[in-house]
Formats: sequence, C-alpha cells, structure tokens
Amino acid sequence: MALMKFEAEVISKQIITPSSPTPDHLRHYQFSFLDQISPPVYNPLLLFYEFNAKTQPNITEISNHLKTSLAKVLTLFYPLAGRLKGNQYVDCNDNGIPYLEAKVNCKLSDVLDNPIPGELNKLMPFELDDVANKSALGVQLNIFECGGFAIAQCLSHKLADGLSYFTFSKIWAATARGEPKIAHPQFISATLFPPKNLSGYDARTGITRNKVTKRFVFSASNIEELRKDQAHKALTRPSRVEALSSFILSRFVEATKDIGSADKFYRVVHAVNLRPRFDPPLPHHSFGNLYRVAMTAPLQISSREPYHGIREVISKIDNEYVRKLQKGDEHLSSIKTYAKSFAKGEQVTISFSSYCRFPLYDNDFGWGRPTWVGSPALTFKNLVNFMDTKEGGGIEAYISLEEEVMTKFESDVDLLAYVSPSAVLN
Repeated sequence: MALMKFEAEVISKQIITPSSPTPDHLRHYQFSFLDQISPPVYNPLLLFYEFNAKTQPNITEISNHLKTSLAKVLTLFYPLAGRLKGNQYVDCNDNGIPYLEAKVNCKLSDVLDNPIPGELNKLMPFELDDVANKSALGVQLNIFECGGFAIAQCLSHKLADGLSYFTFSKIWAATARGEPKIAHPQFISATLFPPKNLSGYDARTGITRNKVTKRFVFSASNIEELRKDQAHKALTRPSRVEALSSFILSRFVEATKDIGSADKFYRVVHAVNLRPRFDPPLPHHSFGNLYRVAMTAPLQISSREPYHGIREVISKIDNEYVRKLQKGDEHLSSIKTYAKSFAKGEQVTISFSSYCRFPLYDNDFGWGRPTWVGSPALTFKNLVNFMDTKEGGGIEAYISLEEEVMTKFESDVDLLAYVSPSAVLN
C-alpha cells in the first residue's frame, strides 16, 4: 500500500489555564525518586474520531467544549499546568498548557487506511524528545478535510507513567461529558518514593533519532495460536502479551544476529505497573511514575526457540521488591551500572511496554468513543509498545528499531505469517 503522507498546518495556538487558581500550599509538586529516573520525553496519545453529523456540533463548538473542560480538569491535575524545574519539582504556577488547532490536508480515512507512525508525529503538539521543553502537557486538535478530527496529547514522562496519562485523559473526557462523579487523582508518589541525589545518572540514556517505528497488527486468532504453540514448550500457558513478547523477541534476535558480535548477549526488559503490587494495592488513579521494569540477566537467546522467562522476571516485582525500591539506594546503583553498559553497547536490550486492557477507548468527550487510538513514532530504539485493537481481542504492536534491523525484521517470513493487514477500518 502506498505511503500516506500529509501535512498538518497549525492555525491557532492558545494557552489554557486552570479554571480556578491552584492554592499556594500546592505550588511545589515534588518529583518522586521514580519520576527522577524516568526519561525526559513526552508520552503521546492520539484519539481519532470520525465525523458524525447526527452527534457532532461544528468544529468551533467541539474546540470550545474541549478547552472549557480542559480548564476544569486542570484544577484537579494542577501540576500539569505548571512548569518543570530541573529534575526536582514542578512549579505549579498555573502558567497553563499550549492548546493548538491544526488543519490536516487529507481525509481521516486516508490515515486510517494505512497508519504510518512517523507521519502521525505531525499531529502532536510537541516533539516527543524535546528535552528542553518545560511544559508538562500539550494538546492539539487536528481537523481533517472530511470533518473528522484527532485529539493529540503529550504528557511529560517526568510526571506520569502510561496509566496516569490514560487516567488523566479519561477524567478529562468524563468532565467534558458532564459526569456527576469524577474520580480525583492521588498525588502520593513522592511520599512513597522520596527523591534522591541523582548525581552521575543521566535519564536521557537511549533517546535516539537513528530509528524507525512501524506498526504491526496481530489478530486474536493468531495470538491464540502463538499461546498454544508456546504452552507446549513452557510450563504454563502464556498470556497474550507474554506470547507476543516472546515471539517478537525471537524475530528480533533473528534480525540482529549478524550485526556486531556473533556471541552477543540480550537483555529483555518489561515495564510493570507497581500499583497492584503494593499491600494493600494503590488505587488506579494514583498519579505519577508508579512503574518499574522487570529485567532479565544478560542472555544468549536462539531465534528458533521462544524465550519463556518473561513471566518469571515480572513475578519478582512483588511487594517485597516494592519495599526495597522505597529505600532506593541499591536500585539506583544498579540502574547507573545498567546505563553505563547500555551506553557502551555491551549487550543488546529490547524493551516491552503494554497498554493492553488500559481504558484507551473510554475517551468519549460527548461525541462517542474514538474510531481509533494510535501512536506516533517512539523515542527509543529496540522498544515495543502493545495496544489493544478496538474490537476483537487483537493487539497492535508499535516497534521501534534501527533502520538496518527493521529492514530485516519486517521482511522476516516467520513474522509475516502472523501479521494481519494494517488498515484500521477494513
């Protein structure tokens, strides 16, 4: 299918401030230790809505409704309207967030027929790797020629992990719909994980432009086949995400085996939500970077045999792990060592992050659920992000690799046997 290129021309830019001022005693929002070690990039969210003449007002009314509800929700999420101060805290000064409107020179269906992550970056309010940007949040309303639109959000990873981010968007949507009961975020991360002196640690390690992101769609039936196949060889039946992670890992090993050292070691990293691993568990709407990564020891992996150790390393992130992490010093020395070995290229790391079962399609601002939730190109290489398809139990995998590796990976016959067509609307 031909590559769909388009342009998004920004036609207006405003600053949206909270609808009521932040009290003085909340002006200083302290980073937690886990915020401090999170990368200074923006997490993106792209929500696409088809034009529906029955349920939608005109685009001016849609924009005004988004701005009014955004100002209201910023009073709950007051750090997002402030400015980042180094790697220490947010000055919650109500300076507000950039709200852009852009006209896109194509129809929404043109994008949905073959979404290209690198093109979708044009719809975002910020460059995702703009480490000098001090805004915590940006929003861009993109208007397509057909009347369809996309709401693009960028939220700083210094403040929020994926679940915090999606919770913010869901609460903004609920505010826009006029829901009477709105869940309030809990800002407790710095209490749970007090900040530390991080001299000698650079959270920017691994941010690179030498990469390309492609989107691969796996149907529920193909994922089920992978689970069955791996259940024969593993002791337990893998989850959807475990099975797909193992499969993609095996194809990544195949694509990289002839690059660099022949007897190279691999590290597999999987992001893990810490909230359910506290005792008692933290509420879903606990805001901040409440995730950690499960990391294997350096491994020599064959592309012919799926690696089955992902569940075991994730299972080690339990309540005892959380308690040790709250002390922090041992963890800090291990990530400094890891960052140094990453910078030297001593081993090949591939990281997985799953947004499956997150409430991505609950973002109804009053005009129905999104037609599609997508992602622009990712900020790191050797990174895999999983998102649920809208219906049917499939998974969309956004995979970011160096170009040389991607060329081999995307033409892998074993991979292509499980990949479905990329169109969102078949």
